[in-house]
Amino acid sequence: MINIKENEQLSKLNHSCAHVMAQAVKRLYPDAKFWVGPVIEEGFYYDMDLNGQTLTNDDLDKITKEMKKIIKDGKRIVRRELTKEEALEMFKEDPYKIDLIENFSEDSVITCYTQGEFTDLCRGPHVETVKECKYFKLLKFSGSYYKGDSKNKPLQRIYGICFTNEEDLNNHLQELEEAKERDHRKLGKELELFMTNDLVGKGLPMYLPNGYIIWEQLENYIKDKEKKLGYFHVLTPPLGSVDLYKTSGHWDHYKENMFPKMEVDGEEFVLRPMNCPHHMMIYANTIHSYRDLPIRIGEVARDCRFEASGALKGIERARTFCQNDAHLFVTKEQIESEFANVVNLILEVYKELKITNYHFELSLRDKEDVEKYYPDDEMWENAENTLRSVLDNIGISYVEKIGEAAFYGPKLDVQVKPAVGPEYTLSTCQLDFCLPMRFNLTYVDADGEKKTPVVLHRAILGSLDRFMAYLIEEYKGAFPLWLAPVQLNIVPVNPEYQNDYAFKIKKQLEEEGYRVTLDNRNEKLSYRMRESVIKKIPYTIILGQKEMEDNLISYREYKSEETVTLTIEEFKNLLKEKIEKKG
Repeated sequence: MINIKENEQLSKLNHSCAHVMAQAVKRLYPDAKFWVGPVIEEGFYYDMDLNGQTLTNDDLDKITKEMKKIIKDGKRIVRRELTKEEALEMFKEDPYKIDLIENFSEDSVITCYTQGEFTDLCRGPHVETVKECKYFKLLKFSGSYYKGDSKNKPLQRIYGICFTNEEDLNNHLQELEEAKERDHRKLGKELELFMTNDLVGKGLPMYLPNGYIIWEQLENYIKDKEKKLGYFHVLTPPLGSVDLYKTSGHWDHYKENMFPKMEVDGEEFVLRPMNCPHHMMIYANTIHSYRDLPIRIGEVARDCRFEASGALKGIERARTFCQNDAHLFVTKEQIESEFANVVNLILEVYKELKITNYHFELSLRDKEDVEKYYPDDEMWENAENTLRSVLDNIGISYVEKIGEAAFYGPKLDVQVKPAVGPEYTLSTCQLDFCLPMRFNLTYVDADGEKKTPVVLHRAILGSLDRFMAYLIEEYKGAFPLWLAPVQLNIVPVNPEYQNDYAFKIKKQLEEEGYRVTLDNRNEKLSYRMRESVIKKIPYTIILGQKEMEDNLISYREYKSEETVTLTIEEFKNLLKEKIEKKG
């Protein structure tokens, strides 16, 4: 989908359409007051105070009709410059505008825009007339808060989109419908993958049997790869003492993202937001020689972070999740080779799972920000140059992001573009000279001296939960054979006559490790076949009289109208090849 905010023409058009919407709202609700109405990637929104009224779909229809009247009237959009004093006088009855204006300096030039009877503060720019906003659609409404703070007054927010022509608008609306069909929250419910319940708690998803099968397959997939690369897997508790996070530095830099501390038997604990402090302690449990390094400690670990309720999104962004985490303890001489191995593992996984729409971002510190980052210029220079060198040697293109590094070191993020919504980080690898020093980690070098190791923090699948959300939307719930909760569904044509043969085939396939169901209900064959498609099962096996007499099976792949007949051994070989290719 097009990014409205990055398109200069569409950004100006959507900004103007937001004002048309505000004008329509003001006509329908004369007491309405407006906070902000920015252009966003998906169009625009406006936050408004409707004096306690909550919007409905009928209200959106009324606002849309009023907007069309305003647009047909065709008033020009006129820009005016104001002094701070003039602005304060003009908007003296509007506390939201007064709050904005008071943040300007005394000599600021403040601009407002007027169309017809409606005037609002705005830096602009806008289109010439409201007629240009003809092709628009109000998309949805939601609650919000003044200044985005839940402690402040609740507001109403309306989202919309505007294009220069009807064709582009209709194409975009069609893409939005497709996005709805792909939304992992919708598919998660329909396919019984996961659930949430406010009684359990917001942002605390629970995996149902179908969903946990997928989750488990992903866990086994990445752990098998790690074991072959010399990783050791551990299991650590999902909480830790406050002192642990004070030692790591997270308490000072990350406390606002943690759940509140709790006191038990005179000790203070927190639910852990990340796993590195625990892994530092595992390393510290044993004396190490340089011959032991690199040591690769991996864990699929449960973490908890206090996300704002407005940011929660199914299993893509939750308050508890499992990271495919690992910490590599290396010598300085091993940094380049180990970092290169991590990047190559990311590329291998993405190739196997057919992830193609991604790019690399190298997150660096902001030298001017002395509060956020660990104060060691030499360490930062060495770390950042090392990562650049590795990426350049591998031949990977990347974008540098100043100010996006973790407080303890630079990192490489892999940004993916999912089928639904804006891009996000899936995989990451961070270089860290800081934490090993804070935890006094050492190894004995070849000269008998104690040295401090360097740590690579890396997550290939990132959060398994987010990775699963990505795949649900990418596959539209129709998972490849190796991941599908139910891989094979057996449908006897006439259950009364083929039931025994169906059970025989089911047993043979289950003995091979496949996940198989048998639909022998007393329903029409067409109905049962359609049910198999609705459940997005990769293969539906059809067993009739001929198959039973000749010891064969017939099958249809998901969404295919072609029926193929094979021996059971030929079918097993077909399945094995599909599994191996992750097809």
